[in-house]
Amino acid sequence: MRLHYKGKYNLDPDTLPHGAHKEGAVKFKEAEDSKKMSLIANGIAMILMVLLLIPAYLRCRMYLTESGYQIFISALLSLVILFPHELLHAICFKEDVYLYTNWAQGMLFVVGPEVMTKARFVFMSLLPNLVFGLIPYVIGMIVPQMVGLLFLGALALSMGAGDYYNVYNALTQMPKGAKTYLYKFNSYWYLPKDE
Repeated sequence: MRLHYKGKYNLDPDTLPHGAHKEGAVKFKEAEDSKKMSLIANGIAMILMVLLLIPAYLRCRMYLTESGYQIFISALLSLVILFPHELLHAICFKEDVYLYTNWAQGMLFVVGPEVMTKARFVFMSLLPNLVFGLIPYVIGMIVPQMVGLLFLGALALSMGAGDYYNVYNALTQMPKGAKTYLYKFNSYWYLPKDE
């Protein structure tokens, strides 16, 4: 994997690195551009945050009065892990991968022109959410005194909303044996003919 930091995304999908289309490739039924993707992801994130914070609050409410600093630190850490989140996506690539920021629409993202199996694409999409979200959340639910870990997990899981959207699309649209790749701002799948 070779990571290239590209900085601010200029909102022009033609400038994103991409390879050639594969024969018979089918475009995912998904958001057409970063603005629509941002609206979908941020909407999902808000719903997820509420759904995750309610059980977190109920589980650790007896520890909240002495844990205000933990919650504050969790909120700061959720911002600090934005780049490491994208780096965990990036390490799942074998070739060139490009990191972009899009602060105006509340997004950071990586793109790479290489082809992936459905399983690898799903793993790549979920890895940061497991590491920074699910593991801390589960530990916090088991040990409610770790209020900060619980809230960090809830925030980090919510921030992965765009990833869950991609996973849902891959699982519901890609047939068995299909492979996927990114082309400009969208994902495509195709059935390989003996590669």
